[in-house]
Amino acid sequence: MRIDAGNGGKYCDGLSRRSFVQLGVAGMASASLSEVLRAKETDPHAVKKSTILIWLDGGPGHMDMYDMKPEAPAEYRGIWEPINTNVSGMQVTELFPRQAKIADKFAVLRSLHHGTGDHFAGGHRMLTAKNLGVSGANNKGKFPSLGSIVARQKGPNRRGMPSYVSVPVASSIGLRPGYFGGNWMGAQYDPFQTGGNPNTKNFKVSNLNLAKGLSVQRLEDRRSLVKQLDSIARTVDAQRSFATLDKFDEDAFNFVSGKEARDAFDINKESAKTRDLYGRNTWGQSTLLARRLVEAGATFVTTHFGGWDHHWNLKTGMDNYLPRVDAAVASLITDLDSRGILDTTLVLLCGEFSRTPRMNTGHNGKGTPGRDHWGSSMFCFLAGGGIKGGQTVGSTDAKGIRPHTRAVVPSNLHATIYRLLGMDPKLHLLDHGGRPVPVLDDPTPIHELI
Repeated sequence: MRIDAGNGGKYCDGLSRRSFVQLGVAGMASASLSEVLRAKETDPHAVKKSTILIWLDGGPGHMDMYDMKPEAPAEYRGIWEPINTNVSGMQVTELFPRQAKIADKFAVLRSLHHGTGDHFAGGHRMLTAKNLGVSGANNKGKFPSLGSIVARQKGPNRRGMPSYVSVPVASSIGLRPGYFGGNWMGAQYDPFQTGGNPNTKNFKVSNLNLAKGLSVQRLEDRRSLVKQLDSIARTVDAQRSFATLDKFDEDAFNFVSGKEARDAFDINKESAKTRDLYGRNTWGQSTLLARRLVEAGATFVTTHFGGWDHHWNLKTGMDNYLPRVDAAVASLITDLDSRGILDTTLVLLCGEFSRTPRMNTGHNGKGTPGRDHWGSSMFCFLAGGGIKGGQTVGSTDAKGIRPHTRAVVPSNLHATIYRLLGMDPKLHLLDHGGRPVPVLDDPTPIHELI
């Protein structure tokens, strides 16, 4: 078995990091998890990358955003006109004027598909890359999420910060943490959810506050007591499993008691000008908070933009939502770039599926037009983190119904993300039965994006 921690420099004994982790299970038995993580943290050649996933819960329509079809029949092409971007031949909806000015910094995958119009099946496939029979009738998560696997393999980019955070909630089709969770890997790999509304005047992350009457000094005293009691069991802990618990305990203590995390979650430290650029709404401020978190050392951050199930009154919904998305996304990319961390921060924008290319004529008198569920053609927006910007990858047919060129599935998208983060897409995890399970059914990245 092989654990790929990426390339690095030589250790003092002459072994490279890659050869060190290829020693196999027998060789690893003498090295605790904390020691392996410590080796990674002290490697001067390690590039610490992070991801921000903006999740459009409910399913955004590709033909109203990044895959416009102005030559298609009226019932397909939709309500809005495309506009040119600063990249020749690349267009977006007229409701994305700010993104149009920075299209050279992002790429759009237009040929993504998974073939299901079921919210739960689509959410599970997009967030875990697995089918496993999940549907509305059987909606329990059956595999760890992308964010959970990244958190497990990489840990936080800076001690004292959580590796995996969701702002304000981790919610997939109303399930919390749903398909964002660690599932059978364990709840320790669920995202830390901030809760609340980052757009409110006195927003605070309640879970960062110590219990009433508990000071940091008292917390340290309790921690010392627990360590003394643990020493009894350690005398018979031949496999050193307590070292693993130590790592979680240390991270949890640093998170709760450290100044770094408290400062990172304090969005009120941002200037009024910056907050205005992102948009004075929950989505904009959640995205700004996500930027603060990756800058402080979080590895994987999700933001929740809900309410995209537009079966009717599509115009009202998109006229309201798309300008907010434009402000948040354009501000995030520009902000990351100006701070010199766009190359190490991967930005993703997607939902569980798309909407029908052909618009409907309304549902039970609730207004027209609208679009229904569609998983046979959809998009994913990508920027930063090593992505080659200024391009569209793949295409759909003339009516946007199915991929026309370079068809890819969620597994290929996840493989691309893993590769950009310095992880092996061929990674296997051990399930509860001790069986190695591949995290991806098809570990082939989308090479045009990298």
